[in-house]
Amino acid sequence: MTLARRSIEAALSGGPKPEATGTSALRRRQGAFVTLRRSAGGELRGCVGLIRADTPLAEVVSHVAVAAATSDGRFDPVTAAELPSLSIDVSLLSPLVAIRPEEVRVGEHGLVIRCAGCQGLLLPQVPLEHGWDRETFLERTCLKAGLPAGAWRQPEAGVFAFTAEVFGEE
Repeated sequence: MTLARRSIEAALSGGPKPEATGTSALRRRQGAFVTLRRSAGGELRGCVGLIRADTPLAEVVSHVAVAAATSDGRFDPVTAAELPSLSIDVSLLSPLVAIRPEEVRVGEHGLVIRCAGCQGLLLPQVPLEHGWDRETFLERTCLKAGLPAGAWRQPEAGVFAFTAEVFGEE
């Protein structure tokens, strides 16, 4: 989280990009998402990620943290004055695996649904936050992709699962 916060601070102030220091885990090639929430109330303020595992984790976290703060089209960009009132979660993603819809485990799996050139992704914590069952989770992932809710039932739809290790600020 320190890298994510320092990357956002640097981007908002025009300062230099922070150096990634620490363990070899930051050199591992892995996908990640950064989620920003208002500390008071937990309201979503930005969430951006990369599922590709072809870039060192330190670069992914730094890039998506800045994107979550400045480029999530659902929200106005975060301001420097606002940043201290935000909490940051980093979700480290496992590789995607094809899965049958009936194998999806709410709270364990995140989902990617691909169909008709569209793709939607929801992190594993999302259905828990909203109290969704498996079918609702599948439907909402389709809607996130801009597809009809039942698109996951189409034979040409690809349903993929991943897990996430989530680190949050206290």
